[in-house]
Amino acid sequence: MTVTWQPMLHELAGQRMGRLTAFATMLAGPSEADDLIQEAVIAVFSRHRRFDDVAQAEQYVRRAIATRFIDAKRKEKADRERARRNARPEAVPDATDRIVAAHTVDAALAQLPPRVRACVVLRYLEDLSVHETAHTLGLSEGAVKRYVSDGLKAMNAYLGTEYRDVTTETSSTAERSAR
Repeated sequence: MTVTWQPMLHELAGQRMGRLTAFATMLAGPSEADDLIQEAVIAVFSRHRRFDDVAQAEQYVRRAIATRFIDAKRKEKADRERARRNARPEAVPDATDRIVAAHTVDAALAQLPPRVRACVVLRYLEDLSVHETAHTLGLSEGAVKRYVSDGLKAMNAYLGTEYRDVTTETSSTAERSAR
């Protein structure tokens, strides 16, 4: 008994492999495209189908590529969900809050005028003193304190957090103690 699918497979590989590779690459990326094509070709031609022409064989292989890609993504998603459900909370630390907070702080800083932003960044992110910040920016120490205070108020308003002015609290506490 002669196998009639082999000539069609050779014709498909010779004429349409570039198109199939491009299709699989668009779906799965270059690292997974070849494996996806191989699995699809095996699935289609292992059933000894008879095709009228190469275009029909290509359509079957394309459909098999798409189906295998979708199935693999569904399986990956189910595996991730299963792992998430079975994982102990302390075993998988969630960095989402830290990442979101960093982006939110970046957005709050971006809202500040340049000089105010520079003062806040130098004081709190670069950990410079008021004197060092003033010297770096060529400002008076009083101006640095004012810009930092204004910047923190603006950032807290943007972030929706409560702002307490440390300098006001200190002087209020000192005044109460003096009474």
